[in-house]
Amino acid sequence: MEKRAFLAVVLSIVVFYLFSMLMGPDKKQVIPAPAPQNASVNAVSAKQSTVAVAAPSGPLDLPVSAPTKDVTVDTKLYTAIFSSHGGALKSMTLKKYHEQNSPSSPFVELGNNVDPAILTFSTRATGFNLSESSPFVSDAENLTVSGHETRQLTYNYVSGQGFTVRKTYTFAADSYSIKLETQVFNNSAAPLVGTIQQVMSYPPEHNPKDNRFNTAGSYLYADNALHADKFKDVASASRKYDKAILWAGFADKYFLSAILSEKNSIASVELKKSAAGFMESIVASPQLTINPGQSATVTNRLFVGPKDIDILKAQGNSLVQSLNLGWFTVIAKPLLYTLKFFYRYVGNYGLAIIIITIILKALFFPLTHKSYKSMKDMQKIQPKMAALKEKYKDDRDAMNKAVMELYREHKVNPMGGCLPMVVQIPVFFALYKSLMFSIELRHAPFIFWVTDLADKDPYYVTPVIMGISMFLQQKMTPSQMDPVQQKMMLALPVVFTFMFLSFPSGLVLYWLVNNILTICQQMYINRQVKE
Repeated sequence: MEKRAFLAVVLSIVVFYLFSMLMGPDKKQVIPAPAPQNASVNAVSAKQSTVAVAAPSGPLDLPVSAPTKDVTVDTKLYTAIFSSHGGALKSMTLKKYHEQNSPSSPFVELGNNVDPAILTFSTRATGFNLSESSPFVSDAENLTVSGHETRQLTYNYVSGQGFTVRKTYTFAADSYSIKLETQVFNNSAAPLVGTIQQVMSYPPEHNPKDNRFNTAGSYLYADNALHADKFKDVASASRKYDKAILWAGFADKYFLSAILSEKNSIASVELKKSAAGFMESIVASPQLTINPGQSATVTNRLFVGPKDIDILKAQGNSLVQSLNLGWFTVIAKPLLYTLKFFYRYVGNYGLAIIIITIILKALFFPLTHKSYKSMKDMQKIQPKMAALKEKYKDDRDAMNKAVMELYREHKVNPMGGCLPMVVQIPVFFALYKSLMFSIELRHAPFIFWVTDLADKDPYYVTPVIMGISMFLQQKMTPSQMDPVQQKMMLALPVVFTFMFLSFPSGLVLYWLVNNILTICQQMYINRQVKE
């Protein structure tokens, strides 16, 4: 039993370590607007994707060429730059998040980490000639969206084949969500049959020194499940998803760019390596049939912003699933909500972590109390067990029978010291993921030198104190092991200290406080036993 317990502890440490390891002033040109009586609907299916409209007015079948023009949209949350190249998003700067933990550090900028010629949410089509490099034209100047208002940015593309495409972005001042309506007008004499595609691109690799990107890749929610793909997964062959797609996008540890379905407006998503060497996500609408003189509209919502659990949940469409907290998500997310709840009252995430640690320790007090008491009782009968082993050393069955009788006589459960600890493992890993991948802790200060709970302790003070507390805890914990095994177990605090040197200081803080509470609990149990 002692050897099995020792092996279980060692394996737990190995699993934990592996888990932590495994665990980017121009001349205006105005396009004649379609007749105001036109109507359209969301592309839901082939039967619902078109409606009859009056033919658009004006010479919309003439090709348009215009110099590239950028339009800046400024809200209190972000500054977005849109390009006439594909009518696409060029970059978005998030005003509430800095690249480094310094007020003078630049704000986080998303969308600028790929080839300038390959933008986010570029529009193209199958079935008719519309490429992501098609020149769109907008007569809009820079926009400022403030208060509770909404404003629109419209891009138009007039082809030489008798169709016109209009992209309309709608912005709200206090939201990271952007509505995108892509409308196709058929001015030709023949039906248009095809799909509208929004194209997103992402770089294949990130700077390994920036741990923000350690989970970077494609994420999408389809068929009631989250699907994650890395560049290597699609480098040699594309992947396609076509069942119940709610959203698709690219994300790293803290930020997400995604396109969301509106009334089944996403029929499929294809992931592949682009000709330029990037990871490409092609988000396609259901097939459209647009008869002459008719139009059809595909409506989506865009999200470019932080993976804050409250912000993601407010978007709907299961976008909150992009915050992937591992096997124990069902435990991790309530812990994260609890962390944010206490933060609203104490104003410090470090204090919130301490409060959660105390609550968890109190909840598990009966289990851990039983565990330590069981180990203490087992320690008391060790001399008798040793005598029985010596007495029946040549008769293993008789020895086992005598040992079990000894357990019954002293009312000792040999598994009592293990099972309560096993029950707590899922909670620990869930809290580990919550603290490791929570943007709420990013650049969140605690006290003194700990200015970023999502980063390591710059002076390694808390990991060293944590190691000392773990050593004291080991010394106080009753042991059934032989002297050699006990010495090996006492080496574990050293191993854990080196492991925790690079861990987020928020996680180290949890482990340190938990150790201190465990020491106090063990002192209480030892005093009870003496009495």
